[in-house]
Amino acid sequence: MSQQPLITLDRVSKTFGPVTVISDVTVNVYAGKVQVLLGENGAGKSTLIKMMAGVHQPDGGSILVDGRAVTLPGTRAAEALGIATIHQELNLVGTMSVAENVMLGRMPKKYGLVDRKELRRQARAALALIGLDVDVDTPVGELGIARQQLVEIAKALSINARILILDEPTAALTRHETESLFRVIEDLRSHGVGMLFISHHLDEIAEIGDSVTVLRDGEFVAEVPASTPEDELVRLMVGRSIDEQFPRRAGSDADLPDSLPLPGANSNGDAGVLQVTSLSSKGKFQDISFTVRPGEILGIAGLVGAGRTELVRAIAGADKYDSGSVTVRGRALPAGNVGAAVAAGIGHVPEDRKVQGLVLDASVNENLGYATLKSTARLGLADFSGQRSRAESVARTLRIRMHDIEQPIRSLSGGNQQKAVFGRWILAGSTVLLLDEPTRGVDVGAKVEIYELMNQITAAGGAIVMVSSELPEVLGMSDRILVMRDGALAGELNAAEATQDAVMTLAARDTDEVN
Repeated sequence: MSQQPLITLDRVSKTFGPVTVISDVTVNVYAGKVQVLLGENGAGKSTLIKMMAGVHQPDGGSILVDGRAVTLPGTRAAEALGIATIHQELNLVGTMSVAENVMLGRMPKKYGLVDRKELRRQARAALALIGLDVDVDTPVGELGIARQQLVEIAKALSINARILILDEPTAALTRHETESLFRVIEDLRSHGVGMLFISHHLDEIAEIGDSVTVLRDGEFVAEVPASTPEDELVRLMVGRSIDEQFPRRAGSDADLPDSLPLPGANSNGDAGVLQVTSLSSKGKFQDISFTVRPGEILGIAGLVGAGRTELVRAIAGADKYDSGSVTVRGRALPAGNVGAAVAAGIGHVPEDRKVQGLVLDASVNENLGYATLKSTARLGLADFSGQRSRAESVARTLRIRMHDIEQPIRSLSGGNQQKAVFGRWILAGSTVLLLDEPTRGVDVGAKVEIYELMNQITAAGGAIVMVSSELPEVLGMSDRILVMRDGALAGELNAAEATQDAVMTLAARDTDEVN
């Protein structure tokens, strides 16, 4: 194969107002190769791929395709050159069918009308590339996040791209689904497709990548082989070594900053701060009972479709349930009432932060304050000045990287957006946090910061229920683990006895992936 790159970002730079997000960075993507782009949230990865996709134009430097300088004024110009992008933020229309989403903007026509038969045929062919077996007439909004991600991938592959940009494509996938995607990538590699791959799962890099470009604070740090040890990749990314991947410390062992307005214990010895009794919702979960004590992290593991997210949403008041009860410090909560749950001290960090956890066009300040506008009001009027002061304090403590508290939260990196969702519930003084995939799409440095924050919350007497598709995370950060299977509790393990094999034995009998 030719040694000339398919596409090059040659010493590109980009600024937004007074902030320089990319400075003099070069990245090459070669035919038949997978170039991994690695860096913390906020390092500039998304800005770089948006330059390749025609979303942003560089302020300095140039873009070369097949060695020729090009201008990419929009996404259609990029697609015309064979550049397809799978963005971290899913670009799907929930009310439209799977087939319509896969072929969006490229609907086959017959006699001036959409040819539904051909539409379905082309969509099925695209889905077959990644082994996704779903009814193409199903509204995409009815699919779970993992399957929506696969539809997005099929959509990108359907344009026969020769340069494929994959931004966190495995973030919502099971191990089995990831392996299916990697088989597709290997097939594309053998056909000369060049790929730029972004992932926060360091264990995937050696498996799928050829070489790695490392960024830090918008600047090029190094280009190294994909076989580089993980601890060295972490050091290059964050500028320091991270000694402990899962720093679980309970009680007084956690480092608790005085400036963080964390909840008090409000407990009676070992009494449960959260009690769930015989909770059932038809078709989702049945007869779920457990207690969470102050200072405890309760992990919930299981396979896709086990009912974990549905259970957490019901406890948070986001969805109604048919029977059973949820009690916080002895106070029974009404079903399907988010306001009552928040007032009782429950905070919910949802699975999909962009859709369910944030108002993307609102400011960082507004997003931090949504849970406390009513409780901090004076004479019925919102305390905007006090809210801003409190938001700035929490943002500093959580090290949310931003240039201004009033900037739109959509402009923050994924990890900083996630910390803002945490910050909202810290401001609200929540004593129970329900965390659904708390570190999905978050880099290793930000993950450790979130884990430390969880330690601080439990050290102050708070309780955490954590759903995670990453089994090492569940094992590393939980004091006890509940395992769900087919909407029911399959068993409980304490931290001392919990292993991947033990969890898998409870989670499934005929499958080998946990999610």
